[in-house]
Amino acid sequence: MDAQRTEAFQRNQGLEGLLQELSVALGGAEDRMAHLPDEPEHPTILIIGAPRSGTTVLMQWLAASGLVAYPSNLLSRFYAAPYLGARIQQLISDPRFNYKDELSGLIPDQRPFESEVGKTKGALQPNEFWYFWRRFIPNIDPEWITPEQEALIDGPGFRRGIAHIQHAFGKPFATKGIILQYNLEALRRALGRVVFVHTRRNAFFNTQSLLKARKDYHGSIEHWFSVKPREFEQLRHRDPVTQVAGQVVCTQRHIDEQLAAMPPEHGLIVDHEDFCADPAAFHQALGAKLRALGGEWPSEYKGPARFQVHDEVKVDAAMRDAILRACEEFGGTKPRI
Repeated sequence: MDAQRTEAFQRNQGLEGLLQELSVALGGAEDRMAHLPDEPEHPTILIIGAPRSGTTVLMQWLAASGLVAYPSNLLSRFYAAPYLGARIQQLISDPRFNYKDELSGLIPDQRPFESEVGKTKGALQPNEFWYFWRRFIPNIDPEWITPEQEALIDGPGFRRGIAHIQHAFGKPFATKGIILQYNLEALRRALGRVVFVHTRRNAFFNTQSLLKARKDYHGSIEHWFSVKPREFEQLRHRDPVTQVAGQVVCTQRHIDEQLAAMPPEHGLIVDHEDFCADPAAFHQALGAKLRALGGEWPSEYKGPARFQVHDEVKVDAAMRDAILRACEEFGGTKPRI
């Protein structure tokens, strides 16, 4: 199911080589810093959900709040030395360290709520941080892994890396967790104080958007894009519309089932429409979960009052009906549009 990326999403091989060089040099240096903690001082927030369900805007909202540490596009380039990367980011972007405007203009203006197929633009905008994750987990792709593979997760190393970032910023750490979202109990055991935030979107609009993402990323809707639920082997032989509807509905169901089996303080479910209509209410709900885990979160909300929801039918009648039928096959009912 792997396919060539469109030109806009091709890897920069020169950058890949440079990042590998830096990871070797800086990773060893950070390992020798004895004063860094092994355990996180604050809870961790992991954003999960089907692709194109609103995970990116929620992550951007958290980053813009100033209340969390998060992997920026700049910090992500120091995946093997996240503490040193965080300190370098502070050196060039934190006003506290801007001596006589020596570094003024080094970080361009940010575009806090823009993205392209989940990819943000701007040095301080959120990054999915997959290179960091892959240091500690056995899977490369975001997919369900077996119990035998779960046993290979380096929980202490993962906690240590998050602890280093939290230590640099003095805040809870938030990032997307979709790369291991079908194995949440294993993640909970590894991290301890963690809140999983599941963003859900109307299955029709989620499927419609994900089909477009396939076209943008691969140049065709025929090729698989993003997460692979446990049903992947059955879905991969179906038509593209059925594949994507199954990907969306099965992902939502598996995440909800996993969260229902956990102590309630570890899970928070939010519909994309509800978050966009009232982010202040979500701010309060998230704060309650964090405080239940011994964390701190301000009661006062200072962010945007609302976000625009872009859910509208953008396909012809035949495609609309095909999406509705496919969603009904996996979800039992047709989504309301």
